[in-house]
Amino acid sequence: FVRDLRFLLDQWAQVEQFIREEPAPCRLFEEPDLIGRTVRDFLTEEIDDVVCDDRGSTERMIEMIGQISRRARNRVHHYDSAMPIFETYGVQKQIDDAFHRQVWLKCGGYIVIDETEALVAIDVNTGRNKGGRDVEKTILQTNLEAADEIARQLRLRNIGGLIIADFIDMKSRKDQQAVYGLMKERLNRDKAKTHILPISQLGLMEMTRQRAQESLSDTIYENCPYCGGRGVVKTSMTTSVELHRTLNTVMRKYQESIHDIRVILNPGVLKRLKEEDEELLVELERRYAGRLTFRGDPTFHHEKFVITDANTGTELHA
Repeated sequence: FVRDLRFLLDQWAQVEQFIREEPAPCRLFEEPDLIGRTVRDFLTEEIDDVVCDDRGSTERMIEMIGQISRRARNRVHHYDSAMPIFETYGVQKQIDDAFHRQVWLKCGGYIVIDETEALVAIDVNTGRNKGGRDVEKTILQTNLEAADEIARQLRLRNIGGLIIADFIDMKSRKDQQAVYGLMKERLNRDKAKTHILPISQLGLMEMTRQRAQESLSDTIYENCPYCGGRGVVKTSMTTSVELHRTLNTVMRKYQESIHDIRVILNPGVLKRLKEEDEELLVELERRYAGRLTFRGDPTFHHEKFVITDANTGTELHA
């Protein structure tokens, strides 16, 4: 506390100096850059070493840290190997793993993390950890490893807001308390404020974590333009049914003026039409005395189709 207070007082003294000496308008203070934020927010007593592959940035960090603690300067090292620093320390693999929905545990179990607008749901499963005859011991082992990994993943992915963890059901109240105690201990190391409740009768653990900034997934990813962020698209059968209804309306509407109709659609849906729904299309042709032709276009969205006049190319609407 004393160290942080001294650092803040030095910053304020610098601001006051600018006020006295610099002509207005001028910038008195600004949020630190990445190097400054790293030193300010992450260089805690728990950090043993900081390794940086840029000499200029390394020297800046040493200088900034020296203003806070002279001893801490020895924890900053310059990395000058030919191999990329992320490969040497396995950082890239951890970044890639941070976006996997499923995370495996050492015991053979796994957790599944789903982020939604309302909350983050985490499901715990035994997976390959079938254990021996003592089922309760296997469940406890899986839940303990899951609690440890969940706390780590929350920090790694910078997940905030309401979080619900669905642990494997434990009959013993003692086992439930063991999992709750471990989770509470791990979250106490988190810089973000957290609030956690004991495991409920349904086996759910509710917690909140301070949302200081965007989660890692929100920073790296944006919604898929194909599905709009839903993560699902309509099946070929559903799109085929919708197309059949639309064709029925269009052919009835234009049965006196247009007899040759072309449909452009996704090849996956076209395959469904040819293999399973061909009789329905033949019936439409017979009913309205028209002729239907189809063209697959791989650039078309799975749910999209366009109905046109085969002779003029004019789009026809229901």
